[in-house]
Amino acid sequence: MSKMFMVNGQRVKTFNPVSGCLYGCSYCWARKLAEGKLKDTPRYKDGFKPAIHETELSKRFKPGEIVFISDMGDMWGEWVPVAWITSVLGVVEKWPETTFLFLTKNPQRYHQFQLPPNCFAGVTIESTYVASEYSKAPMAWERYIALAQLEHPKFISIEPIMSFASGDGPTDFLGWLKDIAPEFVYVGYDNYGHKLPEPSLADTQMLISELKKFTQVRCKTIRKAHWE
Repeated sequence: MSKMFMVNGQRVKTFNPVSGCLYGCSYCWARKLAEGKLKDTPRYKDGFKPAIHETELSKRFKPGEIVFISDMGDMWGEWVPVAWITSVLGVVEKWPETTFLFLTKNPQRYHQFQLPPNCFAGVTIESTYVASEYSKAPMAWERYIALAQLEHPKFISIEPIMSFASGDGPTDFLGWLKDIAPEFVYVGYDNYGHKLPEPSLADTQMLISELKKFTQVRCKTIRKAHWE
């Protein structure tokens, strides 16, 4: 996961009723923040251990706002109790004129709930293959299939982007993205110097060009690969 956030020029607010994650992604800025700068705060006294923050559930929102839920964790992980998720969905339903964004590396869990119409179901897919040394999340192809099968407005975060299978066939990255049919896609390189297996800038620019033919593309950090 990585910080977003502008949508059509509008700043996206964050809302963290559930925090923490067990995927152990090597490039996770949120875990580093929770275990470092924020470790002495009441909210993160247990580091990045999954937790629900009940006081957040009474937060109020305004019509027209765009709100990203749980940028400091993955509230759709298999370890998250059903009660936590239903509590957050209840908040989303309470504010029908506010747009909410969910983002997960476990989109299969979206299928277990009735998602409100005023939310987008997002997934992070960094590549066609992410080695276990970088993340213990479900395999990239599992995330692709789960989101492609979901009938709900959705988006994709390709961040931090990693080397991917080029082409637009059924086993290629672009083919996956077309099949998912997202409303919009975020694309960006790692911001924190983790030396990930990155695609060349030319490959990324070509991917962005192809994405623009069928969806909105919101570019984050676009630069040369660290090895170029």
